[in-house]
Amino acid sequence: MAMGGSTNTILHSLAIAIEAGFEIDLHELNEISQNVPYICKVSPAVSYVHMEDVHEAGGISAILNELNKVPGILDTSCLTVTGKTLGENISGSEIKNYKVIKSVEEPYSKTGGLAVLFGNIAPEGSVVKTGAVDNKMLVHKGPARIYESQDEAMRGILNEEVQPGDVVIIRYEGPRGGPGMPEMLSPTSAIMGLGLGDKVALLTDGRFSGGTRGACIGHVSPEAAGGGPIAAVQNGDIISIDIPNRKLNVELSDEEIIARMSLLPPFEPKIKKGYLARYSTMVSSASKGAVLKLPEIKQYKEELT
Repeated sequence: MAMGGSTNTILHSLAIAIEAGFEIDLHELNEISQNVPYICKVSPAVSYVHMEDVHEAGGISAILNELNKVPGILDTSCLTVTGKTLGENISGSEIKNYKVIKSVEEPYSKTGGLAVLFGNIAPEGSVVKTGAVDNKMLVHKGPARIYESQDEAMRGILNEEVQPGDVVIIRYEGPRGGPGMPEMLSPTSAIMGLGLGDKVALLTDGRFSGGTRGACIGHVSPEAAGGGPIAAVQNGDIISIDIPNRKLNVELSDEEIIARMSLLPPFEPKIKKGYLARYSTMVSSASKGAVLKLPEIKQYKEELT
């Protein structure tokens, strides 16, 4: 949150939490964002700061020590892999360049650089790196331009099908649909390269690279391959994005979405044998960390026999 890092951070955090035996509610991440100031922007959110600059300015320890000035953000009593507590690790770490790492009194923003959006397209949530979104695109409304895969989207974007104001939707690239949520830096790079970064939004049930910038909203859950309402959106439907208020909706009634969903054919996996076919069958939603769900013992025994 304090660095506006990759949206993948949220996916990994959800998965690690489940492995540790508990779940994170995505609404909690918005609560964290409300309390954690955004104090360090790194490329591509800005062009002049890279990780080596952050290191020279005091590094992660300086960022954490600065955040520790805000009550309740860090538990500095936690033991770390160094054998010392977090508080001991960061004690004495100071910011050496306030152009790279801001103070909590004068942050880039008072809220964190990542947000989770909810709505009738993403009832289980979707993720955006707010720190890399142009201010003009924080609130946006425009017609949907649908692509059923990353490859199809690349052809469409490079053929200049996408117009200013559009909301590009790339679906069937989630955990089941991908399969495996392939990283999508190419479509976002193409949109930026065509000068549409402050004119076009992008939604996907897939995920992005940490190098992504622009109004790019990923991890839309449930995914299209899992029966999510993103599968019901059609070309020309009006998509409403309100990042400050954490909202993502299509201007359709619930009845229309349900009617459209009932007419969709069953999802056909891209890969139907081997490990990836098994993965596609067993994987959970991105809102649950895209982890493998254990089959019921009874079902497992039946498969063995």
